[in-house]
Amino acid sequence: MTTSSAAKTPPTPLLPASVAPVIDETVRLLTENYVFPDVAEQLAGLLRRRLADGAYDVEADGTGEPDCTDETAAAERLARLVTADLQSVNGDRHLRLKHHAEQVPQGRGEAVLASIRGDFESSLGGVPRVELLDGGVALLELGPMLFPLDWSAEALGAALTLVSRAQALVVDLRGNKGGDPDAVAFVCGHLLDERTHLNTMHWRGGTRIEQSWSPAHVPGPRFGGSKPLYVLTGADTFSAAEELAYDLQQLGRATVVGERTRGGAHPCEGWTVHPHLEVTVPFGRAVNPVSGTNWEGTGVQPDVPCAAPDALTHAHKLALAELAELAE
Repeated sequence: MTTSSAAKTPPTPLLPASVAPVIDETVRLLTENYVFPDVAEQLAGLLRRRLADGAYDVEADGTGEPDCTDETAAAERLARLVTADLQSVNGDRHLRLKHHAEQVPQGRGEAVLASIRGDFESSLGGVPRVELLDGGVALLELGPMLFPLDWSAEALGAALTLVSRAQALVVDLRGNKGGDPDAVAFVCGHLLDERTHLNTMHWRGGTRIEQSWSPAHVPGPRFGGSKPLYVLTGADTFSAAEELAYDLQQLGRATVVGERTRGGAHPCEGWTVHPHLEVTVPFGRAVNPVSGTNWEGTGVQPDVPCAAPDALTHAHKLALAELAELAE
């Protein structure tokens, strides 16, 4: 039986008069939540000045008159302008006004959950590829992101159990744009032998810290902490995916192969400020227990630099060579 699809909600025009409330709410969320209060005050002043100067006037058609008919172009333009200003002081890539083509719900964190649900369903729960390569080397691709663990634990657990039997493992994060730190810890639990301190989050104000550890127990067998492990990265690898690569690298557990990552280490939260716009504001900073720092702004530096499209070939050769050496 064929059923008709529900009619989409018509787009909400982004009129010049509606820009000011978006900026005002962005400023409020920024000053109340950003991990660096002094930077938040600088940026708040910048956004207010830019608004007063007319820098955010919506003129999407280039004629000098607001283009009220093309809401998508207007909202996208505002998102680009505000994001550029938000990132102008310290280059924090998590600090942004994000445009969503489809309308997103109100509420803290609701916009991102709504926007990623389709990616979760179409990527087998964030595990789009598991493959056995020549020589007993397994390939596990995680992407397009590390989804919330209450969504993805079953898929991740099944995939990690499957590759646990391999002699060596390549984890592909080249197209992974971030996600849930709890999923990072879950994956690490399968790639280490015991509960391990991975990261420490320092929240805004410096009065509260929270440690992240890999779990003491995982469902199913572990790949473990001794067999050869390689992690692939690229210029699109971001946020929680960078943490996974960085944590394993700093522990000396994995060899990172590929390109330097984007460099976003601050955990953030999002708030809907318009039906198509979400403000994301970092409220903490990560500190690795080994390095004493993080990958913010610098990205994860690969141990074996190469072009991202060639990283799998390089890692596979390295894994085979390591296995041959171990067999001698």
